[in-house]
Amino acid sequence: MSETATAQTQKHYSFFQGVERNFDKAAAYTRFEKGILEQIKACNSIYQMKFPVRIGDKIEVIEAYRVQHSHHKLPCKGGIRYSMDVNQDEVMALAALMTYKCAIVNVPFGGGKGGIRINPKNYTTFELEKITRRYASELVKKNFIGPGIDVPAPDYGTGAREMSWIVDTYASLKPGEVDAMGCVTGKPIAQGGVRGRTEATGLGVFYGVRELCKMEEDMKRIGLTPGVKGKKVIVQGLGNVGYHAAKFFEKGGAVIVGLAEYEGGVYNANGLDLEAVVAHRKATGSILGFAGATDFKNGFDVIEQECDILIPAALENVINADNADRIKAKIIGEGANGPLTPEADEILLAKGAIIIPDMYLNAGGVTVSYFEWLKNLSHVRFGRMDKRFSENQNGSILETVESLTGKKVSDMERQHIMHGPDEVDLVYSGLEDTMIGSFHEIREAMREHNINDMRTAAFIVAINKVGVAYEELGIFP
Repeated sequence: MSETATAQTQKHYSFFQGVERNFDKAAAYTRFEKGILEQIKACNSIYQMKFPVRIGDKIEVIEAYRVQHSHHKLPCKGGIRYSMDVNQDEVMALAALMTYKCAIVNVPFGGGKGGIRINPKNYTTFELEKITRRYASELVKKNFIGPGIDVPAPDYGTGAREMSWIVDTYASLKPGEVDAMGCVTGKPIAQGGVRGRTEATGLGVFYGVRELCKMEEDMKRIGLTPGVKGKKVIVQGLGNVGYHAAKFFEKGGAVIVGLAEYEGGVYNANGLDLEAVVAHRKATGSILGFAGATDFKNGFDVIEQECDILIPAALENVINADNADRIKAKIIGEGANGPLTPEADEILLAKGAIIIPDMYLNAGGVTVSYFEWLKNLSHVRFGRMDKRFSENQNGSILETVESLTGKKVSDMERQHIMHGPDEVDLVYSGLEDTMIGSFHEIREAMREHNINDMRTAAFIVAINKVGVAYEELGIFP
């Protein structure tokens, strides 16, 4: 779970090769010739850069990357992470996953990813701003950023603040570009962001798992009853994704029994109060010591405890050949990118577990990023044109019904019925529809090819869509 632990795991593991291995497994079920498949797999553009930044009274050379995996659709799309674990292999793998992720959820982007090899905790806000702006300027110089070229977003170690710095740098270097706000997503609302983006990935995780839990035949096979309510959930990682996923599971009636962070984890078979745990961590600096819970000094031990649903929502490779056989969860929902190695996949599938793959399950972030990008290009807030019209229309219908029936609804009911959609309502609705529709596309692929592996089915769906795009584009010249 810690960056050090993750780095140790990666010494003998290529993330990109793991993605390619999963790709090849799925490609056998598709009709495309070898050349098309190789084109889909290949990273189209890889930009490794090193640039100097003055930190205090010294000059520090910063190592950074931006990878554009696929140009079958533009712009490319993918986050920027700040971590000491950043390397070319990782960024290539994450960019590839973004291509397949966008295809699965029908978002018209090619995959991209960026990273800066720093520990952001070692720098002041002013220093981080200097590093971020210099990185953005390097991307502009090489034409690796723009609303129609490549659109970054937040990722591990970054957030809305960094996106604001990037968009300001881009706009400064591209004066007069009317769509400049669309060069990044994940921005603050005041800077062209969209409501609902912060919780989007975690909410998407919840929607995806909830849809699986509705499938009676799947639940029967793993010995669970349909529905999310009452399910015991362990969440690894209390960052943006993990926290919001846990929050929506709790709201949906699930029981959060375990939470893990880099400093350790807590477990209570009877349930944990998420907000109370978060408040405790804020007050003490640690998740450990929460009243009524069992402490685990090693956070990896928490994910091995009894539960129905496990959500690894931190970094990659946390479940591997060494610990997969000790995972007791019947449903593993990949909130993070690549939390399971291919070896772990095989072990857990053999045990009968259902794995909901990252390339589908954590696509809520890029889905809502797509909505933000559309908002930036249209220059109008979602709901602005039709909110009042919908409210007036609903009011007229309600008055007609009351007149015909002679009955009045309560003030609360009236408010609910008349409510016109705000921006966040439309974002949530669009995200829910996307996650449900894509889930059933994957299930259809599973049925068509008689496979019980959701990851392979998701890759099949993605390969078919990207492959058709490349076929139709042809070869230039």
